[in-house]
Amino acid sequence: MGKLAVYKYVAMMFLVLQLIVSAYTFLGLYGGDVNPVGNMARAMVVYILPVLIIANFLLLIYWLVRRRWYIAIIPLVTILCCIPYMGTLVQFRSLDQRAVDAQKGLKIATYNVARFNRETSGFLAQDILAEMRRQKVDIFCIQEYMETSGDIKNTTSYKDYFPYVAKAGRDVVIFSRYPIKQNKFFLFEDSGQAGMWADIDVNGQILRVFNVHLETTGINRTIYRAGKLEAQGFEVNRNRVLDAIYGNYSLGMLFRAAQANIIAEEQRSSTKPCIICGDFNDVPYSYVYKTMLGDLVDGFKECGTGGWMGTYRGKKNVRIDYIFHDQSLEGITYYKTDLTYSDHYPVFMKIALKD
Repeated sequence: MGKLAVYKYVAMMFLVLQLIVSAYTFLGLYGGDVNPVGNMARAMVVYILPVLIIANFLLLIYWLVRRRWYIAIIPLVTILCCIPYMGTLVQFRSLDQRAVDAQKGLKIATYNVARFNRETSGFLAQDILAEMRRQKVDIFCIQEYMETSGDIKNTTSYKDYFPYVAKAGRDVVIFSRYPIKQNKFFLFEDSGQAGMWADIDVNGQILRVFNVHLETTGINRTIYRAGKLEAQGFEVNRNRVLDAIYGNYSLGMLFRAAQANIIAEEQRSSTKPCIICGDFNDVPYSYVYKTMLGDLVDGFKECGTGGWMGTYRGKKNVRIDYIFHDQSLEGITYYKTDLTYSDHYPVFMKIALKD
């Protein structure tokens, strides 16, 4: 094979690679439009979207260096179509805390506290409360809540700052500085997770605030069990571990999809402006994200700050905790803080209300 033939072969392989990468990128962008039930492979492409976008950038550079301008249009158009998606992951606005504090509005926080790490002294739960005071939070949505820390009842101690509280089982709770008029909770079938909403009277305006904790991925639990078996001297087959991870993750996707449908239907039937907070255990543009978002506004895209919005503290630095709000409301700022009390970061949003 001559040099020219090799050159043409390599060029053709890169073109085929480009078409495959672009096709999968668009599949990922729209994969969340379909329920994962019966469409598992398509729904999963969204999880590798960041990798696909990077691949498109590298291929764009390759075509520009090779001066294949007409082919470079393919990755360029693909990347441009990804800009709305990238806005769900990163925002480069700066946070001026003093300016934000000076503006009137409602401050909301959502935080998966991981059972306060089952800490027995109660200090951790009180430190989190102190952070909510410092951030001037008005409504605090907690997932993986635990009522007692040692001999301290957290609901009682939190009431000094948040006089109103509504709980859904042992998993989710809403603390509020404004009166809670009514509430409803959902204990998802075949799951330890839960969701709820509370109608909160904010200076005469009733807002329906949802706090949800959707099904976990099961990855950490599977890896932990495999590691525990290895520590006990058992031989662990890596392929079986990978199969278990895939199986648990697939099952989790199906559970989350069903749970998201329940919450979305409840939200869309509401006659009151809604705010949805919580740990969705899923990434932007997934079926869960798009279903929960509906015609609401993603607060981070609207007014997010701080660069990359990874809300999970583990090795998977992904965004799985959210605050969405009704279009009749307006976001002022959206950010996270680097608290290390849980495997999640707390997320904060300030929302302007009608006068």
